[in-house]
Amino acid sequence: LQQSGRDLFAHPTLSLPQACGSPAKTKAVYRFFDHAQVNMQSVLQGHYAATARRAQKEKLILAVQDTTDLNYSLHPKTELLGPICDKEGILGMLVHDTMAYTAQGTALGLIDVQCWTRDPDVKREELERYELPIEQKESYKWLASWQAAVRLQQQCPESTVISMGDREADIYELFVEAKKEPKAKLLVRADQSRRVQTEEAEPLADVWEWMARRPADGILPLDLPRTAKRKARTTQLEVRYAEVQLQPPKRKPHLGALTVWVVTAVEIGAPPGADPVEWKLITTLEVKNLAQALEAIEYYTQRFQIEVFHRTLKSGCKIEERQLGNAERIEGCLAIDMVVAWRIVHLTKLGREVPDVPCTVFFEEAQWKALVAFVTRDSRVPDQPPTLREATRMMAMRLGGFLGRKGDGEPGTGAIGMGLQRLDDIKERG
Repeated sequence: LQQSGRDLFAHPTLSLPQACGSPAKTKAVYRFFDHAQVNMQSVLQGHYAATARRAQKEKLILAVQDTTDLNYSLHPKTELLGPICDKEGILGMLVHDTMAYTAQGTALGLIDVQCWTRDPDVKREELERYELPIEQKESYKWLASWQAAVRLQQQCPESTVISMGDREADIYELFVEAKKEPKAKLLVRADQSRRVQTEEAEPLADVWEWMARRPADGILPLDLPRTAKRKARTTQLEVRYAEVQLQPPKRKPHLGALTVWVVTAVEIGAPPGADPVEWKLITTLEVKNLAQALEAIEYYTQRFQIEVFHRTLKSGCKIEERQLGNAERIEGCLAIDMVVAWRIVHLTKLGREVPDVPCTVFFEEAQWKALVAFVTRDSRVPDQPPTLREATRMMAMRLGGFLGRKGDGEPGTGAIGMGLQRLDDIKERG
């Protein structure tokens, strides 16, 4: 396992045989993935423990969970796959993972990974799916990851753990579980219309319509970055917050009402034709003033970090190009690739957050010396290692294709991943 991890980390974009470097090592890795005791959880057990140790140093931990699919349709001979969408012939695996982050968005490591394939022969009508208990639904993944956040909270009693999910996580059963385990906190972007008990003439109202009628509690200026669908712009969001009593779904009255906090942030004065920004958050965090409401919004803005991790896993580690014969082998390799992808995003963020620490917090002595010698073309390396920022920029610019122009900012995960791959080759050549 350790040798496979070193090989894949040194060459994250290469195929398994290329990363291993020899037919004998490749055959050994295939035998390893075929072993009955090698699976997602056994491979990640040590990583989970290391994540908890890192997290114990933090006052606030954001446990962000999300789902991504892995498409192996280009490898039709791979066995044990299942459909990942409604389109015919699109086969692969689904992964739901939870990554622990600092309040600043530095990835501390994974705390839970669930991987599965869908049975193509099982097709249920919408009503039938609705009537199933949550434990028999795919959406139970959110509750399973919530329990991982609870375990992390138990391992980090001096910290506050906040489990976060996007709109797919707007599941009433998840809120019920969060109220049962109040030590960890929950923060979810809402997607459903929810009934709320009010003191007004109308006893039950839609919570979001009721919130929109309330006077704004504050204004939040926000710089929206450019995306493929919009231009960059500076905008203002009206912020509202309230403690409410959510009512259970009409078909599930046995779940009972829940007292939670809701926070909304709605853009005012959006340009003509532009979709206004609108965030609706449900949380078990205490939100009794505007500062706490703005904190909840700030926490949720870090959720996109897990999407960066998923992009790194796919483009930086090429997990969808693995040809291992069946889904069980892929799962073992995926576990290693996920740790490799985490190390890449961890280094990328670390170089921005604590740029002045010695690079030895991440790089081995042989690595940074080989890097400095290659860049300076001088075999006499300095006694003192460069800072982490100096080392990552040297690696990204000279080895990873990062241009480093004035407007380029800091290197991203793509340049860091490519730089690490070439750095290992340079180190091996001495």
